[in-house]
Amino acid sequence: MKIAPSLLSCDFSVMGDEIKRMDKAGADWMHLDVMDGHFVPNITFGAPVIKWVRTYSDKPFDVHLMISEPLRYIDDFADAGADIITFHVECDSDIDATIDKIKSRGIKPGLVIKPNTPAEAVFPYLDKLALVLVMTVEPGFGGQSFMADMLPKVGAIKEECKRRGIDLLIEADGGIGEATIAQAAQAGVDVCVAGTAVFKADDAAQAIAKLQEY
Repeated sequence: MKIAPSLLSCDFSVMGDEIKRMDKAGADWMHLDVMDGHFVPNITFGAPVIKWVRTYSDKPFDVHLMISEPLRYIDDFADAGADIITFHVECDSDIDATIDKIKSRGIKPGLVIKPNTPAEAVFPYLDKLALVLVMTVEPGFGGQSFMADMLPKVGAIKEECKRRGIDLLIEADGGIGEATIAQAAQAGVDVCVAGTAVFKADDAAQAIAKLQEY
């Protein structure tokens, strides 16, 4: 299991040091949640912040755009150093055009689905994606409870990929920790985003290592 600590749970006043701490603790990716206050009812940070903290780790930067019009900002996040850009299938931008724009910048594209969105919503785009992110909480805030009833979506996407000979990663985000990661792993999740479970742990390295065992 790859573990991507969610910077949403870090101390924003020392975000660079928090990234360095997660890197040293053995994180596989860094997950950066970008929220615009419109698509979701919260505001976090944008491309300028990501550009400043990019130098603190060589690990892949997994940038999750919870914004209404992601197509308008792909260049900004590409220039900031994103390695992976995921955006929501429920957004207002043209999905194909946004995927194509991400790929044109040499970045891996991914689509995200909210809890109320069926797995089938991403099926038309699977052959163009590097990953699909299944939200296991309502997007917008950290520290929420894991929604296990979202996991059948993982199996449905995996089965469709297998049927069509497509190789991509499935990522899960929301409420994942030591008590819930086994369910995610059993469902076929490849990458888990973990926030409070690692940032608030007494020993981040030990917490990440335990999660990676699955």
